[in-house]
Amino acid sequence: MEQKEQKDILILAIESSCDETAAAVVKNGRDVLSNVISSQIDLHTLYGGVVPEIASRKHMEAIDGVITKALEQANVTLADIDAIGVTYGPGLVGALLVGLAEAKALAFATNKPLIGVHHIEGHICANYIEHKDFAPPYMTLVVSGGHSHLVYVSDYGKYEIIGRTRDDAAGEAYDKVARAIGMGYPGGPKIDAAAKKGNPNAVKFPRVFLEEDSYDFSFSGLKSAVLNYVNKQKMMEQPIVPEDIAASFQQSVVDVLVTKTIKAAKEKGVSQVALAGGVASNSCLRERMQKACETEGFRLSIPSPVLCTDNAAMIGCAAYYEYLAGVRDGWDLNANPSLKLGER
Repeated sequence: MEQKEQKDILILAIESSCDETAAAVVKNGRDVLSNVISSQIDLHTLYGGVVPEIASRKHMEAIDGVITKALEQANVTLADIDAIGVTYGPGLVGALLVGLAEAKALAFATNKPLIGVHHIEGHICANYIEHKDFAPPYMTLVVSGGHSHLVYVSDYGKYEIIGRTRDDAAGEAYDKVARAIGMGYPGGPKIDAAAKKGNPNAVKFPRVFLEEDSYDFSFSGLKSAVLNYVNKQKMMEQPIVPEDIAASFQQSVVDVLVTKTIKAAKEKGVSQVALAGGVASNSCLRERMQKACETEGFRLSIPSPVLCTDNAAMIGCAAYYEYLAGVRDGWDLNANPSLKLGER
């Protein structure tokens, strides 16, 4: 008897957790048919950071057009979609509610399954999109404006957090240091660019490794060390070289991130390492992690920069694996700004 060909699964995904309004159509988890992103970064730059209420209003203005464009680019209609995936946490509660309300309305109107997706799970799943053979188990470093996690991924949807930030996330530290040395918002890309022109050994900033057996992170002390250095230079009327400060600060952050990731991967006995989150687009982190993995014999997966920052393709990928696992959410699904990875 002839075997029946398996039907393709199409997910319409929506992401609105911070200041990007995004929609994507993803086929079978790894084939991105469209990935539309409407960024508010220029607007929030005026205020030196994301203003939650403005973000929510801009999501409301953009979301219908972004979804329409995603469907058009994928050359599909809502009738072709099998399920609707949406970020429901963590993130800014007002921003999350816009995407969630839209997803519920579409799912209700079309009688399609609704699947809530954890934002960080989306970032982790971004690694499956470009590397079609990449699969668990592996160790992943999740670094973004709100998170610094070391996560052991034993299987699709199975996450064990073995380390997390105790204070400032890596991306948060980048933003605060950038502001202190007059570079403004967003700090990550500006420090990355400035560091290429600076001397990473110009200033000896601390590397905070915490207890010997700890995989947690702490960047608050490093941030304070940078601020103290800047103030001291000003008081002594000594020159401040922003490029040198940026390079030295970045070197300290990357040293800790790479060292702990490699150590964790060795302890768990995995052969693969992945990067995820907005800070994973940092060129220094990518280069240093690549060298460390080559030296230690790990295969490294890093998404392209557009898949490191917030996007809906990664949400569609995560929703696909939740769909296969039988996850279906009801109309009572609510935004959860402090949602923990692995919780539902």
